[in-house]
Amino acid sequence: MEIGSEAPLFCLPDRAGKQECLTDFAGKWVVLYFYPKDNSSGCTREAMEFSEQLPDFEKQNATIIGISPDSPASHQKFAEKHQLRVLLLSDENHQVAEKYGVWKLKRMYGREYYGIERSTFLITPEGKLAQEWRKVKVAGHVDAVKQALETLRQ
Repeated sequence: MEIGSEAPLFCLPDRAGKQECLTDFAGKWVVLYFYPKDNSSGCTREAMEFSEQLPDFEKQNATIIGISPDSPASHQKFAEKHQLRVLLLSDENHQVAEKYGVWKLKRMYGREYYGIERSTFLITPEGKLAQEWRKVKVAGHVDAVKQALETLRQ
């Protein structure tokens, strides 16, 4: 995927099981972030920060979508527990993560496994990739995305 190319299309279930598609957000900026797991410390902090700043993104005509391999039921519990306001989608078969190139071989404590590489994509109202962040560190990330959105909208 290159900046300026069409963002890969997808439809995935939200926490209630309703299918949400990228095309549903045509005409809006989309902050699409992939995260490894509901309720882990970094993922919780990232989701809470995006939720807290959601009004600022909405003022910029942007919606925020978080995707992980967790089930819709897991997303429901995660959202309720932390009062999350962002849209969470379930990619249990990691097909969308693979389209975006974030399903990676990871290593931890000498063990290898496949999982999500924390990444964020900023998609234009026309469905084009405007910016991407790979191997995201949570601290300061939401502010960086918001600043990039503000700059690109000028």
